[in-house]
Amino acid sequence: MPFSDIKEENEDDSPISAAERSSAASRSTWVSVVVNVVLSTAQIVVGVMSKSQGLIADGIHSLSDLVADFVVLLANHASQKDADEDHPYGHQRFETAASLALGVILLAVGVGMLWSAAVKLENPSAIAQVHVVALYVALGALVAKELLFRYMLKVAKRVKSSMLVANAWHARSDAASSLVVSVGIVGNLLGYPILDPIAALIVGFMVAKMGWGFGWDALHDLMDRAVNEEEAAAIRKTVADTPGVKNVHDIRTRKMGDMIVADAHIEVDATLTVEAGHDIAVEARRRVMQRHRVLNLMTHVDPWKRPDLDHGAVVASAAGDEARTS
Repeated sequence: MPFSDIKEENEDDSPISAAERSSAASRSTWVSVVVNVVLSTAQIVVGVMSKSQGLIADGIHSLSDLVADFVVLLANHASQKDADEDHPYGHQRFETAASLALGVILLAVGVGMLWSAAVKLENPSAIAQVHVVALYVALGALVAKELLFRYMLKVAKRVKSSMLVANAWHARSDAASSLVVSVGIVGNLLGYPILDPIAALIVGFMVAKMGWGFGWDALHDLMDRAVNEEEAAAIRKTVADTPGVKNVHDIRTRKMGDMIVADAHIEVDATLTVEAGHDIAVEARRRVMQRHRVLNLMTHVDPWKRPDLDHGAVVASAAGDEARTS
């Protein structure tokens, strides 16, 4: 989710159109919907029939993925709306809200799994022997979820969407949980029945931890968290390299979904006309929005004064004295 994960594979700043992002998000999410419907049904039904608590927990996790998929579809549709009077910067933060919702869903599902597993562990003698068919379903779910994760993450990185990254890692958490469940079922089949609820306990912890991470990150983004120092420095350099800009200060950024809203004070020659200074600011804004995922750059123009002739002469004289001394 993290946009840093996206940047690792997309070092270029090629702009991605809103239509392309929306189409990719919708297509990949519907693929996830189909996979999760099949898996959750198979896992829960077989889990009940084979008496495997771990497989039932894994099925509930897949069911939470299905709910998350519909949250993503809803947010993807809402975030594409144009800016309006109530939302002058657009609706991109629907994606951040969706990431927060995903985190809450995962956290709730994880806590529920922990509770269910803990109740089972209180009475180990009541743990039933698991049927071998549960292992086949768990292994099949593991392969399906890993393939789904790789597909969704590839799409997310291509269109640079942190919401899709979060949903992809949600699928990876299911793959990891299926692995743990498979190990628990194997242990149960080998005569260690307690390993099945222990596997469910581990899965619950993994899901809850991931949910907390997603939710906490999204909450900070909703509170106008700035982008990382590397990306802020890149924006600053683009502004500073604009012809006519003498210096840049007070650059501030805040997240707007997967986009950025930024402010910058640019210094231009104090002898320029207001119109000339304005043109420089417009060009700096154009460059930043073209090269970075910046939705808008608000600029403030400050005067920059060159050293006067006396000061310039003093500096030159001091430099000459230093050169002769050395």
